[in-house]
Amino acid sequence: MAGETLHIHFLGTAGALPTPQRNPSCIMIRRGSDTILFDCGEGAQQQMMRARTGFTVDAIFISHWHADHYLGLFGLIETMGFNGRTEPLRLYGPRRIFEFLSIIRQMNQNISFPIEAMELSDGDEIQFDGYRVIAFGTRHGCESYGFILREDDRPGRFDREEAIALGIPPGPLFGRLQRGEEVTVSVDDVATIIRPDQVMGTSRPGRIVVYTSDTRPLIRWPNAARDADLLIHDATFDDAEEKRAGEVYHSTAGGAGRAAAEIGAARLALVHISSRYTSTVSHIQDAERQYTGEVLFPQDCSMIEIPFRD
Repeated sequence: MAGETLHIHFLGTAGALPTPQRNPSCIMIRRGSDTILFDCGEGAQQQMMRARTGFTVDAIFISHWHADHYLGLFGLIETMGFNGRTEPLRLYGPRRIFEFLSIIRQMNQNISFPIEAMELSDGDEIQFDGYRVIAFGTRHGCESYGFILREDDRPGRFDREEAIALGIPPGPLFGRLQRGEEVTVSVDDVATIIRPDQVMGTSRPGRIVVYTSDTRPLIRWPNAARDADLLIHDATFDDAEEKRAGEVYHSTAGGAGRAAAEIGAARLALVHISSRYTSTVSHIQDAERQYTGEVLFPQDCSMIEIPFRD
């Protein structure tokens, strides 16, 4: 697991209305060989073509039932079928996810692969290989969720010199210890069991990515979001439109900055930008007044890699 890549593709960063430069909400996360979509707005499959990500998606999480967050699913599923997909696709979302899946099946009765659905609640954790996705309730005037992708802790560093000092010859036994297995070696003609904790340092944290989707700034954050490597936060308006943001249950860039500071995020990405804005200057300034970390204003089809902290 220690070598898994973690790439964030910003396929759609617009607000409710698309613009010539921005599509509705769609965030793709690639961790190793796994691909997950958080929301799937209109035109998502075209953005995948532009970003050259392909259509191999393992799971899709829908944050809430506003059309700019799910309309792209219809076309994407049909394209997957045309491309000969056979492996199951997993859909996760709020209440009515089963009704939504029924509509998809009614609209396309020739789907060539299984589609599985799961209804989410606040605090639900979906376990994947080496990481999990945690749903948390957000403030958007309807049932809505954000998502935390949180990797499992990584093993500590392997102490090669200590292993040799304990009588373990370099080779396959090193690998077994790093995988958490005990090994037996002969030391002065005496069979000796060496435990992993004798040669492995303390465990190291995995990476954390938080996606809020549409929301007012949260009053209480889940502990699992603390110290996130990246917070992807609603910044529909700049701070001059705080009143409007409250009326429609969205955040300003300053609110996103305060959220990033509160959870100790290493980086902040501002998304869901209203079509009224043609410049990003005010958003970045508003966020930076509240948050001293790195503020990103990603363009559609851009990608960033999340490194390990150490």
